[in-house]
Amino acid sequence: MIVPELRPWRAARPHVVRAAGAVRPRLARAARAAKPRFARATTPQLARVTRPKTWQYTAGAATAGLALAAGVVTAAGPWDSTGQRTAERDRAVALERTGGVDHGRGPGGSGTTPGAPRPAPSADSVLAGLGDASGGVPGGAKAAPGTDALADALGPLLEDPALGTRRGAAVVDLTTGKRLYGLGADVPLTPASTTKIATAVAALTALGPDHRLTTRTALEADTGELVLVGGGDPTLTARKDTRGLASLRTLAAKTAAALKKRDVREVTLSYDTTLYAGTEMHPIGVNENLARVTALMADEARTDDSTSGPAPRVPDPAADAARTFAGFLKRHGITASPPGPSKATDRADTLATVSSPPLASLVERMLTNSDNDIAEALARHTALATGEAADFDGVSAAVPARLKQLGLPVRGARFHDGSGLDRTDLITADLLTALLAKAADPDRPELRPVLTGLPVAGFTGTLTSRYTDGAAGLVRAKTGTLTGVNTLAGTMVTDEGRLLAFAFLASDTTDAWAAQSALDHLATTLASGSA
Repeated sequence: MIVPELRPWRAARPHVVRAAGAVRPRLARAARAAKPRFARATTPQLARVTRPKTWQYTAGAATAGLALAAGVVTAAGPWDSTGQRTAERDRAVALERTGGVDHGRGPGGSGTTPGAPRPAPSADSVLAGLGDASGGVPGGAKAAPGTDALADALGPLLEDPALGTRRGAAVVDLTTGKRLYGLGADVPLTPASTTKIATAVAALTALGPDHRLTTRTALEADTGELVLVGGGDPTLTARKDTRGLASLRTLAAKTAAALKKRDVREVTLSYDTTLYAGTEMHPIGVNENLARVTALMADEARTDDSTSGPAPRVPDPAADAARTFAGFLKRHGITASPPGPSKATDRADTLATVSSPPLASLVERMLTNSDNDIAEALARHTALATGEAADFDGVSAAVPARLKQLGLPVRGARFHDGSGLDRTDLITADLLTALLAKAADPDRPELRPVLTGLPVAGFTGTLTSRYTDGAAGLVRAKTGTLTGVNTLAGTMVTDEGRLLAFAFLASDTTDAWAAQSALDHLATTLASGSA
């Protein structure tokens, strides 16, 4: 079975984001002044963060999830040197449209030709949620009025038969933290891939945004056995173009150099996957949406050149990675035996290491591309950091424990995996919006990657081809799709400057694409301000 959500995204280009020094709190001021053209980013001194005694959300961090706390540069979103989202420029180029860095209107300056696609939406829209680090509300954003208008607008839309027989919905005003609308908001429903929002919050809480996952080699002094020790890094790559990921080739080169210093040219090679416990097979069984869950793999065990979305996987990712590693060693003059499973002892000497990008980047990549392999890995690392076994049972205990630690409404929630592919997972609309609100809390800058990693409507990840006719750049949300289940949860800034988080869950749907369209209509209605 291929989950419908993931079919179109094989070609999606992942962005492992870098810290962008040009992003500054007052970019919002520049964005507001940019009509219709994008104002160049200024580089003022970072404003000192002031935090109110009563907890509340800053507009920028809360709305689009694009503002950054001053001290957390590793959580920077995908920005170029001018402060514009690179996704926006990439989209304009890919579609051969005018626009891009300054959204020029072509040589004649008169816009697009009749019948031609419109340029990418202006940076003013995409950057509308950037806020001031002082905690102010940018862009004239204001608290939402009463809930009657929302009920009148969303109620009929939620009655659409395309949304199945069981539905949950919640809308929260992120300037106040107040819930504005709820329909079955406290009823646990199958969340599908919106589970990854919870996984992200739990992992960042347990490990921190700067944590890295390390793969190493160790030499057993008494036996001469060389052990490739899996560190649970699902982004470890064997490709020449590493795109900033930990490289199996680099690890082999470092290991070979260390062995030669010891005058060793032949080794007995083994591999260690004991960081994780329990079964490697996800409850859904063999599936192109994820590899076996193991502490050692290269390129997510994909058998093709894809970097996201469904793909055939090798049956034994750890053994395959070890064989590939042996081939790299041979290129550096080290002969290795056919590898087999083993466990590095405490007496083994570490020869070389390579580490993943920081957890902040892994979280963003997981959310943008709905990466199931990263999700399952982060869930297991959360279990380890919480003192639980790194297996599915440990995940079930650790994730809700971390969320409960944050004071989130976990009653009725069930987490049987980190990706949401398990149909027995349960989450409420209240919990999803609470997760997003917590990630927007100025007192929780370590959670900001949860917001910066959300796919941007019309631009990135699983929303690349959605919202092309109205809410592109305004809706930022995690999608979820299983057979009979369609979900959407994220943040937005409305035309009226209202700052909202939302969650819509639908179960027992019969037409995935009709349900997706209905969810998009709900989000677009919120973004247009007609609610």
